[in-house]
Amino acid sequence: MTAMKRYSVGIDLGTSNTVLAYAAAGDPAAGDPAAGSADIRVFEIDQLVSPGEVAARPLLPSVRYHAAPGELSAGDLQLPWSDAKASAAKAADRTGTSAANAADRTGANAPNQIGTQEQPVVVGRLARTLGGQVPGRLVASAKSWLSHASVDRVAPILPWGAAAEVRKVSPVEASASYLAHVRAAWNQRFPDARLEDQDVVLTVPASFDEGARALTVEAARLAGLPALRLLEEPQAAFYDWLFHHRENLSTELADTRLVLICDVGGGTTDLTLIEVRMHDGEPELTRIGVGNHLMLGGDNMDLALAHLVEARLPHAGSERTRLSAASLSQLVERCRGAKEQLLGREAPDSASITLLGAGSKLIGGARTAQVTRAEVEQIIVDGFFPAVAPNERPGRPRGAIVEFGLPYATDAAITRHIAAFLSRFAAQSRKALGLPSTDESARDSTHDAPLPVPDTLLLNGGVFRAEALTQRLASTLGDWRGEPLNVLHNDNPDVAVARGAVAFALARAGQAPKIGGGSPRSYFLVLDETGEGNGKDNDKGEQHDEASPRGICLLPRGTEEGHEILIEDRTFALRLGHPVRFHLVSSIADTVYRPGELADLAGGDFVRLPPIATIVQPRGNSNARETPVQIATSLTEVGTLDVHCIEIDNPAQRWLLEFQLRREDAQVSLSADPTQTPHAALGEAIEQIDRTFGARSQDVGPKEVKRLRAQLEQLLGSRESWNSALLRELFGALWERARRRRRSADHERLWLNLAGYCVRPGFGYPLDEWRVEQLWSLFDDGIQYVNESQVWSEWWTLWRRAAGGLDESAQLRVLDAMAYLQKAAQSRHKLPFDVSKTGFTDMVRLSASLERIPVARKIELGESVLARLKKPAENHQSWWAVGRIGARRPFYGSAHSVVPPDVAAQWLNTILALDWKKVDPAAFAAVQIARMTGDRSRDLPEALRNTVVRRLEAANAPRAWITMVSETVELDNADEGRVFGESLPAGLKLIAS
Repeated sequence: MTAMKRYSVGIDLGTSNTVLAYAAAGDPAAGDPAAGSADIRVFEIDQLVSPGEVAARPLLPSVRYHAAPGELSAGDLQLPWSDAKASAAKAADRTGTSAANAADRTGANAPNQIGTQEQPVVVGRLARTLGGQVPGRLVASAKSWLSHASVDRVAPILPWGAAAEVRKVSPVEASASYLAHVRAAWNQRFPDARLEDQDVVLTVPASFDEGARALTVEAARLAGLPALRLLEEPQAAFYDWLFHHRENLSTELADTRLVLICDVGGGTTDLTLIEVRMHDGEPELTRIGVGNHLMLGGDNMDLALAHLVEARLPHAGSERTRLSAASLSQLVERCRGAKEQLLGREAPDSASITLLGAGSKLIGGARTAQVTRAEVEQIIVDGFFPAVAPNERPGRPRGAIVEFGLPYATDAAITRHIAAFLSRFAAQSRKALGLPSTDESARDSTHDAPLPVPDTLLLNGGVFRAEALTQRLASTLGDWRGEPLNVLHNDNPDVAVARGAVAFALARAGQAPKIGGGSPRSYFLVLDETGEGNGKDNDKGEQHDEASPRGICLLPRGTEEGHEILIEDRTFALRLGHPVRFHLVSSIADTVYRPGELADLAGGDFVRLPPIATIVQPRGNSNARETPVQIATSLTEVGTLDVHCIEIDNPAQRWLLEFQLRREDAQVSLSADPTQTPHAALGEAIEQIDRTFGARSQDVGPKEVKRLRAQLEQLLGSRESWNSALLRELFGALWERARRRRRSADHERLWLNLAGYCVRPGFGYPLDEWRVEQLWSLFDDGIQYVNESQVWSEWWTLWRRAAGGLDESAQLRVLDAMAYLQKAAQSRHKLPFDVSKTGFTDMVRLSASLERIPVARKIELGESVLARLKKPAENHQSWWAVGRIGARRPFYGSAHSVVPPDVAAQWLNTILALDWKKVDPAAFAAVQIARMTGDRSRDLPEALRNTVVRRLEAANAPRAWITMVSETVELDNADEGRVFGESLPAGLKLIAS
């Protein structure tokens, strides 16, 4: 232990609260009197508790309040540390990191935590108080957003649904600001033992995937904490219990064989199983199971209570209206306090919940509702911990529950999720409990076999301060087991995780018991066996069902930290000079895999991870296009997965593959079905493509060029039946021959048509990002036959089909190019071709497909389309574009970039004024704009949606359309095609955002 690391520090970066604990970290071998001290302390964090008043509290609420200009003065926000920005600059000098810039971004860059002079930022208790008074300015649940892969987690999207004038930050920046506050408070108290120089352990949910873990590490780096370890929260809670009972563990755990840790936090429910074995009279502890990600916790309970209160609030006028997203967020904060009060010790019989007005009506517009303790117990206890049978499993409603943009668990019954978790690990549990094994297939199919229930329970999380919840869960599990469980006492669940993180650090130093088990998951590289992958393994000779996706085990479950695994018997060809992406999946199943072993990914409990990528440049003057490599993986000391490519000819050359944490490719899954096998006539089809577009001059006349598409359909079947694998093979053949696409106008038209059709929707299939990147290199070239209207049409259609693979900058360039042509046509500016042949209708359809452009450009685009539609001669198909631009649920774009509801409502009223019998696309355009998501920041007013429902019923519209407007449901295949503009490839299924 270096002299600098005087303390072991544990930080619980919680959804609701951030907590820091610490202990002296002396070296017992050196005779340090502080070593092994039983004194793990909770750090009291200085924070604003009211304007101008600072107090130290053990919990720092994990919230930010973005004040309005002039709302708070500098004196209101003064904190003890005088110049955090200067401190961060010094830290940057010492560590080589950009900590000063990080402090600027996180809002911890000045004594009063002002993010900008116009919009002060408050963190902690005062922020929570202000957020309960003023709607739409509170950043909450940032930790939940870190694990929400359907949005861009590094984009400024919080507060979700806030007005345009409110400053927004990313989930990563919000998380960093809480850590930066804690760091500043610690360094103020301990200037000679700065937090960044201590042995720091940061906790994360056990269910966090590699993407969420990497983002947590990035948040810590931004906060000026570049060196730390990660620990799973349920383990931390158990470490806390172990540390406090370390003197008599053998006695305490004498009758324990299997511990279930149930950690219900503010945003997630985390489940972990720990096997206990006695060895020479001492317990050996091994983690044998962790649960999948479950976004279900205290936030859901507060929201359920808010829904009850919302229905009781007095309302003005004759009709009750739903609260806005901002007002509901304010009400949730009020309900959080009422819940804690009514479920706590010596609770009153009831509590008043007051929702304040806004602006000048802050006091006069206040509304109050009464809630009783019995009602809260019914909602929370019976709603989230129902006494169910052990064979009950979570329900699967048609649509997800979405509030504030977050996809919460569809079934709120935590007890049912626990039953499913225990069933998943039944074999391991029976072995740990010494029970006879049961036939797996019978258990999986009938649920008739008794569920093996752990003999010991440890509960953690702030919700279990309520005795009613503790008793209900313990009694339910006891009923399943047939006898009471041993419930381990957790004296303070709010701080147990932070204390346990310190105990873990001490355990690593040999000063406390340690839990074994290694990696809780096995990791697999998904093989792209279409012939276009980054590497192929052709020398093994294994037989497999080609319809099933396969993966290579890179790191088996149970691998210990710091142990690197080299896949020695598999060689991959790594492309040079191009972006290389690898797709990974993980599994918590207890199946024993060997490194390098092939696994069938069609069945089982496999979870897709964010792709990992790198760009490998050739060395020196080499013109090599690829190099043979092997893959090495390890579970880092931080607790994240590292994947390296190692050059076979030069093992010292290693490339680290990094996770891509933005939203791209997060929305499409590949179904495994027999149609994904290579087509028997593929070779003949490529020969036909080569006759038309190949390098050798072929005697191919105009008629044969025009017949190529029909010839391909004769060989391969109708185009609609071409699956994703076949389409991408055909695209590869077309791309290799792209230089000959301009032999004639027919050649150019046909190549554009086929290439766009074969790459659609531009994402979702392995290596699609690379394909669209290559295709994008043609954009500046444009088309050659500029006076051929059909060539223009296919040009714009190509980019509409590939739009999902273009980033924001590329989409803006496409939009600007079309705007230039339209402006030239309106101003009669002379161009070297006939502008009227450039295809304005196709441009409109393409414009509507650009979902990554900024909201302001979408509004401008929608207004311009509506203006054109007022002209009698305008094509009615442009109404499809209005529906796509104003859609509540994007096809591939991030949910935070939809057109605001008030603007969309105006467009919808225009559509409602149409005669839907005469304007065929109008009905589905209305469905797109009125579609219900469950997110109040996106949904249109209920009265307006009801109007759409009545119009749809009168028009005899499909029942599925009516349901989409009144409920949160998923699209069927036909409606996915309507949204996209044509059918999706067979084998691709859209996953809702």
